[in-house]
Amino acid sequence: MNIINRINAFAKLGDILRNPDASHYHSFKGEIIQLHNLILNSNNYNPWFTSDNVKNAISAIGHSLESAKIEKWLCTYHDKKLEPFKANIIGVVMAGNIPMVGFHDFMSVLLSGQKILAKLSSDDKHLLPLLAKILVKIEPEFGKRIAFTTDKLESFDAIIATGSNNTSRYFDYYFGKYPHIIRKNRNGIAVLSGEETSSDFLGLGKDIFSYFGLGCRNVSKFFVPKGYNFDKFFQSIEDYKNVINHSKYVNNYDYNKSIFLVNKVTHLDNGFLLLTENTAFSSPISVIYYEVYDDFGKMYNSIQAQHEQIQCIVSIDKKITKRVRPGQSQMPELWDYADGIDTMEFLLSLK
Repeated sequence: MNIINRINAFAKLGDILRNPDASHYHSFKGEIIQLHNLILNSNNYNPWFTSDNVKNAISAIGHSLESAKIEKWLCTYHDKKLEPFKANIIGVVMAGNIPMVGFHDFMSVLLSGQKILAKLSSDDKHLLPLLAKILVKIEPEFGKRIAFTTDKLESFDAIIATGSNNTSRYFDYYFGKYPHIIRKNRNGIAVLSGEETSSDFLGLGKDIFSYFGLGCRNVSKFFVPKGYNFDKFFQSIEDYKNVINHSKYVNNYDYNKSIFLVNKVTHLDNGFLLLTENTAFSSPISVIYYEVYDDFGKMYNSIQAQHEQIQCIVSIDKKITKRVRPGQSQMPELWDYADGIDTMEFLLSLK
């Protein structure tokens, strides 16, 4: 199975995920029915995985798997061996914070010509195996290169692990002797200028509320100019007010609001989102932290100095390099690597 076969297989998977209609893909009817059942029932094993959230994740993956995008991504590595002499076994410890968050690692391992041994999160153990089942039906040779487990990882040549700052220390201890990528906590931030339109704020609302804010690319922190007025922001995000009807989200909102009230923490509240001034990057669910700046240069230098805590920067300000437009934080390109670590370069460097 050469690289062209592998690219074509993932592109075909993308076709199916962009339009998972059994009437269009007769030979995948059973798998597509299973996919729709998982969309409807995923919240039974993870209450955060609502039907809309699972649909959004499937759609995002599908749109990333266009042939042109895959080829654009991989052409960067034209001087590397995409046909390795030896297929290493890559252990991948997957997070479970949002649906199929480990898909990019899954795809990178297989497109690099390696084998994957994936340890699934107990919070997300059904969706990716089904996508793998579809992929193997498209290209049966992948069946020899994919294995899943919920047990301890053993017998691998290299490791990719994603977790919290606490679990990263565990990963360092157990996996440090192997070639590895170990990812920690990161967050999305937004730098606001005061020139944002209602449409920009509507997109920013998507960056905040998609997956209830559980993703590392979700915005959890604002940087705002001195004297900033949040009224237009609050008015523009009213479309997301139904988030408060989710039982786990409202529990977090009620808890955080009560903590602010008891401790007399100054905050803003629109009935489903809390804003409070805080220098930290990682805010609780239902809360956005913000910092005020009066010197853009100093603020931007401070952000750059703390880049290891930041996954992406949402902004309309063209002075910010590698910025993401509002509404796009959960739609990364294939070459937008988590933590800025080039996964494919790592995989292709293995002997």
